[in-house]
Amino acid sequence: MRTNTGLWWLLAAFFALVAVIYTAWSIVAHPDIPWVRGVEWVGSVALLFTALMGSLIAFYLGRVHRAQRGELPEDILTSDIDDGDPELGEFSPWSWWPIVLAFSAALGMMGFAIGNWLLPIGVGVFLVAIVGWVFEYYRGYFAR
Repeated sequence: MRTNTGLWWLLAAFFALVAVIYTAWSIVAHPDIPWVRGVEWVGSVALLFTALMGSLIAFYLGRVHRAQRGELPEDILTSDIDDGDPELGEFSPWSWWPIVLAFSAALGMMGFAIGNWLLPIGVGVFLVAIVGWVFEYYRGYFAR
């Protein structure tokens, strides 16, 4: 966890440096106009926000590392696989409903991009898929 925090801080510093260089370069590239109009604002703001997002993730990981008070077994190089928590949740490797949910999200996004008539179809497919995914253990071969 400590290594991840360091990497995210390094990435945030890199993007902050690149944002400064990018902004200065765009000002220098256009000496004939005022500097406010010479800045390419979209790239400068995007690089700055990328640096801020990296620092946000680094800050969060640092706080989580400090709150857990010690290294996790996953972070110790000499630990075995059995030292970690084996329970990760219950997953259905045979389930097709996540693919249908992804298809409904794709239909919804295409409805925003192509035409509004696709959006209700995507919402309908989403409702069928979410009900099917929630209730897949209540019927068929895997019913409980």
